[in-house]
Amino acid sequence: MKKLTDIFADKERTFSFELFPAKTEKGYQNLLATIAELATLNPDYISCTYGAGGGSRERTFDIVQHIQDTYHLPGVAHLTCVCHTRDEIKAILHNMQERGICNVLALRGDPPRDNPDWQPGPDNFQYSCELCAFIRHHYGDFFAIGVAGFPEGHILCPDREQDARYLKIKIDSGADFVTSQLFFNNQDYFDYVERLRRLGVNARVIPGILPITNYDNLIRFCQNCGTTVPQEIHDIFRPVKDDPERSLEKGIDFAVRQCRDLLDHGAPGLHFYALNKLHPVDAILTAVRG
Repeated sequence: MKKLTDIFADKERTFSFELFPAKTEKGYQNLLATIAELATLNPDYISCTYGAGGGSRERTFDIVQHIQDTYHLPGVAHLTCVCHTRDEIKAILHNMQERGICNVLALRGDPPRDNPDWQPGPDNFQYSCELCAFIRHHYGDFFAIGVAGFPEGHILCPDREQDARYLKIKIDSGADFVTSQLFFNNQDYFDYVERLRRLGVNARVIPGILPITNYDNLIRFCQNCGTTVPQEIHDIFRPVKDDPERSLEKGIDFAVRQCRDLLDHGAPGLHFYALNKLHPVDAILTAVRG
């Protein structure tokens, strides 16, 4: 299976989706059906998030392997540091290698809900840069390694310049590319890329796109992850928040405008947070591909 670094060498732009492991068997079967539909849109790759310390962990790798074996599309497995020792991480990476999974998104991750006070010990990684270095040291060039980037700065890092310096450490530790957290003001993304370029980071920074379908849910989610909701979003979506059809229609329109602007000004593709659904990402991708 192709590494993302090889795909990036061949393509100036990539289009991709992110999914998460379902918690129930019914949800898992529904997700497989959604993957079949998403595959018809010919994405360049599909990624799957990681349930640290929980039952969804193996499902992450099952899903990525299914994407690769069934649809011959590159899959990206997320991997977090939390709740794992170094030996456990090594065993997980070996398992990925045996499955033919050669693309990984290396993350610190948040403590699970059933263990919110978890703290790293001497046998754990504290930061994702340590995970990047570990993967590169033990597995050489087998894996293409991605990391998360934060256009507005990480919620725990009040200084955007310092946040950019932390990202550079991840790249210097072995990471190959960056996938950004969601944002709604494109200037935040372009300013972020410029900060990284000034530091000598030339890795591809792929913007993460979350289509808006529910105003109230969006507000809660953005409060938790530190994403700014511009006044334009409030003005567009608050008046129709109790009308699902109008909300969806306006969400597609906003996302198409956001994506076109990003591509027109040099973004190297789009990574859609699909939330395990075909729609509306199918409509948005079709529109922006033109």
